Amino acid sequence: MALKRYVADADNTITNAFEGNLKTRGSGSNMGYADALEVFSIYGQLSQSSGQTQELSRILMRFPIADISSDRTAGTLPASGSVSFYLRLHNARHPFTLPQDFTLIVNPVSSAWFEGTGLDMDEYKDLGTSNWLETSTTASWSAVGGDYGTQEYEQRFPQGYEDMEIDISNLVEKWIAGTFSNYGIGVRLTGSQEAYAAAASGSVIANTGGAKRSYYTKKFFARSSEFFYKRPVIEARWDSRTTDNRGNFYYSSSLAPAVDNMNNLYYYNYIRGKLVNIPSIGTGNFRVKFYSGSTGPTGDALSVWTGTTAATYVTASYVSPGIYSCSVAITAAATPLKKIYDVWYTGSTDFFTASFLPSQITTYTSAPTFEKVTNITNLRAAYNTNETARFRLFIRDKNWSPTLYTVATSKIITEVVTSASYSIYRVTDDLEVINYGTGSSKCTYLSTDVTGNYFDLDMSLLEKGYMYGIKLSYYNDSIGSWVEQPGAFKFRVEDKNT
Repeated sequence: MALKRYVADADNTITNAFEGNLKTRGSGSNMGYADALEVFSIYGQLSQSSGQTQELSRILMRFPIADISSDRTAGTLPASGSVSFYLRLHNARHPFTLPQDFTLIVNPVSSAWFEGTGLDMDEYKDLGTSNWLETSTTASWSAVGGDYGTQEYEQRFPQGYEDMEIDISNLVEKWIAGTFSNYGIGVRLTGSQEAYAAAASGSVIANTGGAKRSYYTKKFFARSSEFFYKRPVIEARWDSRTTDNRGNFYYSSSLAPAVDNMNNLYYYNYIRGKLVNIPSIGTGNFRVKFYSGSTGPTGDALSVWTGTTAATYVTASYVSPGIYSCSVAITAAATPLKKIYDVWYTGSTDFFTASFLPSQITTYTSAPTFEKVTNITNLRAAYNTNETARFRLFIRDKNWSPTLYTVATSKIITEVVTSASYSIYRVTDDLEVINYGTGSSKCTYLSTDVTGNYFDLDMSLLEKGYMYGIKLSYYNDSIGSWVEQPGAFKFRVEDKNT
């Protein structure tokens, strides 16, 4: 699992806009229970009470940082620096004027505030806190429109209807560490686009001669929205791949760069179905030697490459509870070994002995197409919302033509695709609910082990009661592009109690 979402636990729109009579400002209005959030700047509004003036709207939002911190403590989320946190807000379509070519900024809020229960986003008649002037029934903002920290993020909206997606990892890490108090974030137009200054009364906004145009109105879905995938979230993304090369171990070659000659091998210490550390090793290191043999390791240990020097062993290091790994390169002999045994040990104690079948790097006389046929071998018809499922793939070349002897006498071994990614879509409307994570976070990359490619999926990310499809994409170096594979693998997500 390399993706987790945390839905906002409070949000509100605050404004100083005029009510429908164009005389009274809605500075005391509250929209905490509305199913949309709104940002706008209206320049030169003609009111009955003060002539031409400015109207503004901003968004307040808070997220459950305590849950994020608990997940890190539990090991669900990796340590700081190994995970990215993205603020994601989804555009809400509406029949009103939509601004174009504007920028929204995001700042941490520096004062505690109350969400409130208002709904009226038209006449601003639901009074309550928080609002443009007050944080709660007993406190006011230091400055009208909210108190904000100096840390700032921004996103430009060329067309206006785009969703917001901003990396706020630095801010979230400060919330987790307690460096910043978690009062949430504020979303607003830039100072030049708002183009205002507070008058002495504190509630009236006067134009300061900045951008003399209006930006109205940009709306996002709120946390109370009926649309499961449109609610505002902080999305944690990280690379959780296990790149175990036991199923695709290659001999080193002068044709390959040094880094590509290294192979990763893993040891999984399952005790009664649970991954636990080896008591005498804990989170420390031990060693791995490699041997030839037909039914078991025999003779002297092979000479291998550790990445820095030739040796008769490599060091295995701790990865996570119960999992250890090592990295090694082995050069083929004049007659390459068909099977190699790896022995994991410390001192005179052997903890684990396994084997793998090394291959030699293939060379080509023309650019290959790499067309594959894929199947998910353990796909079920339905999954529960409270489970994390593991999907295992069988992959073979599309043009593979085994002989009758091969089919009758050999177990067909899956191919391993080094760069593979998955996405999830909802079948009823083709809504992509988990995008291909092939960027810097690699959050939807597939893992590998001796059985081939696989990935884990947290079903709580998906709304219950719907059918979903899995799509797969493999990177094709021959054309320098990702290639989506034909077909999809479908399943339903049900409530855990059904």
